[in-house]
Amino acid sequence: MSRFDEPLTKALDPKTAKLLHSVLGLETVGDLLRHYPRRYAERGELTSLDALEVDEHVTVVGEVSRLMRKPMRNRGGTWLEVEVVDGARNKIYLAFFGKGSHVAEARLKPGRRGMFAGKVGLFGARAHPRWQLAHPEFELFEESEASAEEFSAAPVPIYPAGKDLTPWVIRRAVGVVLDTLGPLHDPLPGDLRVRHGLQDLGEALIAIHRPKDFADVHRARQRLKFDEAFVLQAVLLQRRQAAVAWPAKARPRRGDGLLADFDTRLPFALTEGQALVGEEIADDLAREHPMHRLLQGEVGAGKTVVALRAMLQVVDAGGQAVLLAPTEVLAQQHHRSITAMLGDLAQGGMFGGTAVTLLTGSMGAAARRSALLDAASGTAGIVVGTHALLQEHVQFADLGLVVVDEQHRFGVEQRDALREKAGGGRPHVLVMTATPIPRTVAMTVFGDLEVSTLSQLPSGRAPITTHVVPAAEKPHFLDRTWERVREEVGLGRQAYIVCPRIGDLEGDEGDLRASADQPPADDERRPPLAVLDVAELLSEGPLHGLRLGVLHGKLPPEEKDAVMRAFTKGELDVLVATTVIEVGVDVPNSSVMVIMDADRFGVSQLHQLRGRVGRGGLPGLCLLVSDFPEGTPARARLDAVASTLDGFELSRVDLEQRREGDVLGAAQSGKRSSLKLLQLLRDEDVIEAAREEAALLLAGDPELVAHEGLRAEIDRLLADERAEYLEKT
Repeated sequence: MSRFDEPLTKALDPKTAKLLHSVLGLETVGDLLRHYPRRYAERGELTSLDALEVDEHVTVVGEVSRLMRKPMRNRGGTWLEVEVVDGARNKIYLAFFGKGSHVAEARLKPGRRGMFAGKVGLFGARAHPRWQLAHPEFELFEESEASAEEFSAAPVPIYPAGKDLTPWVIRRAVGVVLDTLGPLHDPLPGDLRVRHGLQDLGEALIAIHRPKDFADVHRARQRLKFDEAFVLQAVLLQRRQAAVAWPAKARPRRGDGLLADFDTRLPFALTEGQALVGEEIADDLAREHPMHRLLQGEVGAGKTVVALRAMLQVVDAGGQAVLLAPTEVLAQQHHRSITAMLGDLAQGGMFGGTAVTLLTGSMGAAARRSALLDAASGTAGIVVGTHALLQEHVQFADLGLVVVDEQHRFGVEQRDALREKAGGGRPHVLVMTATPIPRTVAMTVFGDLEVSTLSQLPSGRAPITTHVVPAAEKPHFLDRTWERVREEVGLGRQAYIVCPRIGDLEGDEGDLRASADQPPADDERRPPLAVLDVAELLSEGPLHGLRLGVLHGKLPPEEKDAVMRAFTKGELDVLVATTVIEVGVDVPNSSVMVIMDADRFGVSQLHQLRGRVGRGGLPGLCLLVSDFPEGTPARARLDAVASTLDGFELSRVDLEQRREGDVLGAAQSGKRSSLKLLQLLRDEDVIEAAREEAALLLAGDPELVAHEGLRAEIDRLLADERAEYLEKT
């Protein structure tokens, strides 16, 4: 009898076990049984070819319609071409060469149906290309180990596979372990399964891998989705319980300190949301266990002011606060804006003041030594910096609060390294994001954090109008774009022009206009437009005579700072930049932004970028330049951004187009996502129900003494590197 935790090397033949591990990373029987079919085929209902992508490893279910022997070019002999049709009568062609062509010819007869797996490509005339699989693996339904009767009645599982590993090899391996599987410890208690009408685990695994009909598939998916949600929510709730037990120094608010003085000097009134969130954070800081709070807010919602008030409360209580930014440009911007907001309160050593110190990796030796001394001695109440703050020799006198800006831009180990610098206790932690997060994502990814949301924009923020500029279809629209930039500059305002890359790739000249009415195929697309190329073309062409500056991540730090200062002071009319200006950059006089090759950016990134304009009471204008025509997915994304300023609505659009694993941080952990079936937007009801059930269970049995199955599943999750993501986020 095989067990869930048994290595595949013991349960299967060595060759199959090695393939499953090398191609899919599967190590145990449980890993294999959690590798669910991607889709199911029916014998009489063949799959569509419409969704194929070049160079993708695919499995096509189709019917052989004809075979053709063709002569080899430039040499003797022939090769075999097999035409296969799908349910919509679309066609794909199989190519076989050498001895393999004779084997295929003997088996592939017109009218035979089966599964064909391989790397798909396009071949033939450019005007009428055809899909082709070269030397595909195949399995004919009538020749399979299963009976023809089974294939005619039951859905055929098709698994995510890869090179050298076909879906039917996976299906056979699954069959072996299912036939020998011993008793399972179900992670869902029996009374919970009854309340929600769910199968037990063994029944669900059999139903999803060997369904009799699609009703079996539906019931199994519902049960296994609940598993994923329930186990993850239990882990996050345990994290929250553990955090309450961690010690931290209380940092209560004073009525006569820096914070009170700062509030009296504010030239504007806090929004209702800023005041409410400020009270939540103040209460957290006054407790003797560490705050773990996520502050999310629309672009321009005033998160920096909320974070600064929290930092001042900690400084009032004798501690230090650190603000960790993902880039030097942003760190320098934060340092300037915090210093400006504090005024003379930022003068260390003066009565009622505290030093604000900047620490980045590229600082000169003398400045760096001074900043390190200020942090270690406690002279600096607020330290702003980049990843340079994480180095071992950076020490603090009494680190009380860590503020992480744009937390998704940092790796797990980076955030944890800074938290460990608090010495005896743990610091309070406030992580901020300007990328709004749908509620179920917050529950699933940040379920161990308290979440505060700023949705109200401060007064003085002007609306931003966004338009798509179809440069290929309507070249005169691009000409009008540069006219609008000149008009804004003529009114004394400033502009950003954003490009996807810097421009130091050999052989890339850049081009401001597409040469064809339709965008080229993905493999023939020109390189992304580059800052250096675009700046030169504009300065010599449509923006000749304007004062253009260039900003990108590879400039020396002092040059980056000088360019940003010049733009902030109005000494530059136009800033041509990469996404280094995506977050935190605040130039109130900027009113227009042009984003070149906008289709190469994500939805949330575009929303972030356009938040750089309209910050000083001036109406904002954002122009999204793209070669893609209407009706394409890329254009649909841009139209979605242009249609709304609601970041939460756009975050749903963004999530729908991204893999769940990316959202959950699997990319950071280097592992596959723990979510196989659960979809964060479509399964909101499952996530909410699972969280309620997990909270109820943990309230009665926090150590899971009576729930061996759930404890085993949590141990499995925590044994993975994903546990580090959950632990340290």
